[in-house]
Amino acid sequence: MNAEPEITAFVKAMSSVERLRVIGALVRGRATQAEIADQLHLPAREAFQHLSFLLQAGIVREEQGFYALNEKTVETLARRQFEGTRSAYETGDEKPEDVRKVLKTYLNADGTLKQLPQEGRKMGIVLHYILEAFPPGATFTEKEVNAILRRFHVDTATLRRNLIDYGLMARAGNGSKYWRLSEPLPPLERGAR
Repeated sequence: MNAEPEITAFVKAMSSVERLRVIGALVRGRATQAEIADQLHLPAREAFQHLSFLLQAGIVREEQGFYALNEKTVETLARRQFEGTRSAYETGDEKPEDVRKVLKTYLNADGTLKQLPQEGRKMGIVLHYILEAFPPGATFTEKEVNAILRRFHVDTATLRRNLIDYGLMARAGNGSKYWRLSEPLPPLERGAR
């Protein structure tokens, strides 16, 4: 597994329809890269790229040219990601009192958002809280960003747009990748940067 947290790699792996198809093929049994490409009608290079990603994430293993699903890893990661319980949110004493009050107002006990605050300082505080779910140095597709944001609230488009507008995340001009800025600004109102 690389330096990214396991669960982030797992979410990235599961966010691709083609990688899910590769996993589905491996559920039937071990196979070579060529067999997987043939079964899924994929170019060999594309099959190799998906298998390499899944290998790196620890979801599949390779032995003597045959790929197999690493069922124990998948089960463990899936259970952690999708189990019905979420840890309770605690504001932590290290945060200033005004930040703790805003978070208590807008967050449920499990850390999800009750509602989105209006633009302004309260939104900035909530966005800083959400930003902690994005590891520094990692890049994400829009689908991956949405998958992470959905953990907090269903309105992923508003959250994604505000993370950019508030200067907490950046994206490529064509929207193909997103990343957390290394030095996010303090919780300010939009446009106050």
